[in-house]
Amino acid sequence: MNTYMIQTLQPLLHDSLVLLAAPSQAWSANHGDMDGSGIQGFYHSDVRLLSEVEFRVGGIQTEHIATTSVDAATATFTSVARNVDDRTADPRTRVDRTRTISAGSLDETLTLTNALSEPVTTTISVSVRADFRDMQVVKAGMSGSESPITLEATTDTVRLRAGNLTALLQAPGAAIFAADASATFSWAVAVPAKGSVTVGWRVDAHDASAVVGGAAKEAAWSKVMVRSGDSRLSSWVRSALGDLQSLRMATRLVPNEVFLAAGAPWFFTLFGRDSIWAARMLLPLGTETAASTLRVLAALQGTHEVHETAEQPGKIMHELRSKTFTIPGENVALPPLYYGTVDATPLWVILLHDAWKWGMDDSEVEALLPNLEAALAWMRDYGDSDGDGLIEYIDTTSHGLANQGWKDSGDSIQWRDGTLAEGPIALCEVQAYAYEAAVAGAAILEHFGRSGEGWRSWAAALKARFAESFWIDSPDGAYPAVALDASKKKVDTVTSNIGHLLGTGILDARGAELVAQHLASPEMNSGFGLRTMSSDSAGFWPLSYHGGSVWTHDTAIAISGLRREGFADAATSLIEGLLHAAEGFNYRMPELHSGDSSGAVSSPIPYPASCQPQAWSAAAAVSVLSSVLGLRADAQSGKLDIEPLPNSPSVEAKGLRFAGEALSVTVGADGTVQRT
Repeated sequence: MNTYMIQTLQPLLHDSLVLLAAPSQAWSANHGDMDGSGIQGFYHSDVRLLSEVEFRVGGIQTEHIATTSVDAATATFTSVARNVDDRTADPRTRVDRTRTISAGSLDETLTLTNALSEPVTTTISVSVRADFRDMQVVKAGMSGSESPITLEATTDTVRLRAGNLTALLQAPGAAIFAADASATFSWAVAVPAKGSVTVGWRVDAHDASAVVGGAAKEAAWSKVMVRSGDSRLSSWVRSALGDLQSLRMATRLVPNEVFLAAGAPWFFTLFGRDSIWAARMLLPLGTETAASTLRVLAALQGTHEVHETAEQPGKIMHELRSKTFTIPGENVALPPLYYGTVDATPLWVILLHDAWKWGMDDSEVEALLPNLEAALAWMRDYGDSDGDGLIEYIDTTSHGLANQGWKDSGDSIQWRDGTLAEGPIALCEVQAYAYEAAVAGAAILEHFGRSGEGWRSWAAALKARFAESFWIDSPDGAYPAVALDASKKKVDTVTSNIGHLLGTGILDARGAELVAQHLASPEMNSGFGLRTMSSDSAGFWPLSYHGGSVWTHDTAIAISGLRREGFADAATSLIEGLLHAAEGFNYRMPELHSGDSSGAVSSPIPYPASCQPQAWSAAAAVSVLSSVLGLRADAQSGKLDIEPLPNSPSVEAKGLRFAGEALSVTVGADGTVQRT
């Protein structure tokens, strides 16, 4: 007798509709129903409370004709109910089902409109099923809840519980039928001729063990308005800001300090690297998000050496959860507060510096000086674990993340022949972050009367070490290795990581020029953005997570660096690629998409398991806007430079902020600049 192991698969996301208001999200088919398959369901606090939601009129599923989204949290599903209609070709009974997600709740209003000359008598019903399945179990394609589900029903409510989570369902005026983990709400309705009837239901969720929760919307963002001669840019910014509103969260530890959750569905929490990058990209809209993100992370900054959590003094954390985060089948088990990241600490310093340059108040910066000094010390005392003058990482727990840079998949750091590099790994971009952080940190310390000379010397030594250790000769022009492996050998794949070096100061002029040439090559520039790996590498595959796909934020970082180094043409080409991709995704840019060439396909091909929306993909729209305008801030001198891209379309941006003041910038088609 043969036995077979059933391989479970991660759900795909590209063809599902999501509505969200962190920490809650609802994933459904485009017609609004949820059937429990794949990702579908209503989630709160990383648990799927409801796996099924089915809507019926007269016991029959209505026929979907349109879905319209008001914002990231609200959509209306329009359908026709021809089973209660007459038999003519024109639909005369219509249903508008509006779903709204807020932090901790899902609310639906169901309106049946009758255009007939006589009344319609029928039933409207909604059936739900709960499974209280952990998000990581859903992601692994597995079944089962961790705790038994209990149900309590009254004449007007249904209460479901499992572990620390409670879901309270209410449906005013409905007859309720409940058993096990399911409930049906049914309304007997008489819709008058030429009239309508509206009913509704909702579920309110509560997690007693939550470590993060929702935050109020940012009122200032509602004043941001972008118009452009290229409508794709304004459409992308508008969509992105709506998504970012729904990703705003706060921790229970520091409830008044807002940060941006990494993304839906898997990463609805604080991530050091992701939250920092998103806040940094949003600085032209004000320093508030950056300042609060800095303080949240400072409150969790490492103070001791703890092997199991990878905590070290001065280190900035990687992610925060309410319990151990496991990835079934991958031998990954991350503690609730996990520090396994090599780049979040220097990036925290850079964010502090950039926020200061954009106008973060001196008193706020000064309050974080102890955290700044601790973060800088971590780079020297712990980040450089072997004393070779470079920052490296390795997972010493055997169940943490094998790769701890932004490309954190297991196969992300590989040789050009496709074999995997062995750690400890010293990533090229991490050296650049550390260099920029040391110089930036020195500038802040000196401003407040403290010595920064030691960190300037440390940075100079790192820059020299990088120059002698990372460069690889090539017939196409020298380029920096993606990393050094455990033997300090140069891992020779050409990757997008080198784009992160630009603008940090770690490259000389010739080095920056060589990097720009590689980024502009057809092997790297897909026409829809920057590939994560060159197409001439053995490991390249356009649908590989980090081995050939295109990540929006990654491309935006390269664009920003190209602008800072003066390579306008290469920046313009990559901007055009992202705008082309944004149009193809209806202006909600996913976490990543395929690295197929725009010369081979007319629209970007989705990476089917890509998160959407994601904070740094959404924030990239503002970063690209900043690159188009050529913004460079220096609040200490009261100066904001504006140097638009040559031959760029006209742009009008209102609601920007510099040094605490509102700012509007208009760039004409002829390149003239007006600011008010």
